[in-house]
Amino acid sequence: MKKIVFILLLIAGLTAKAQDYEQAVGLRGGLYNGITYKKFITADKAIEGILHTRWQGWELVGLLEYHQPIVDVPDLYWFYGYGAHIGFFDAEYSPYGTGAYTVLGVDGIIGLEYNIPRAPITIGLDWKPFINLVGYTHVFGDGGALSIRYTF
Repeated sequence: MKKIVFILLLIAGLTAKAQDYEQAVGLRGGLYNGITYKKFITADKAIEGILHTRWQGWELVGLLEYHQPIVDVPDLYWFYGYGAHIGFFDAEYSPYGTGAYTVLGVDGIIGLEYNIPRAPITIGLDWKPFINLVGYTHVFGDGGALSIRYTF
């Protein structure tokens, strides 16, 4: 029985295609600009932390992401995931009125990521809608961004 389990684990390990890096840090640009850090916790699952600014405030986001290769396109992956955020912003600088807000909410993410062959760089394009559940309660669908990360 132990041999069968070992063989199954070996086959699964040989057929699974993981990202070509374990962790990465970089810049994220869009309507929300900031920094991003991603760490793979399994071959196809990563956690990502984002710290970004908008409207004279900041927001901290934590995401769990699932990565899958795109067949017949080497080094290109698609991913999806979910997470949560906490943030602070001044609505005086936004189109939504006045006042300072502390917000808590949930996030989703879907995107593409390309690992540049023979270079420690990855480029990602994603859409990250989110909902503020506490504070300024609102649905935001403008969370798309381009991320460029240094991998290690």
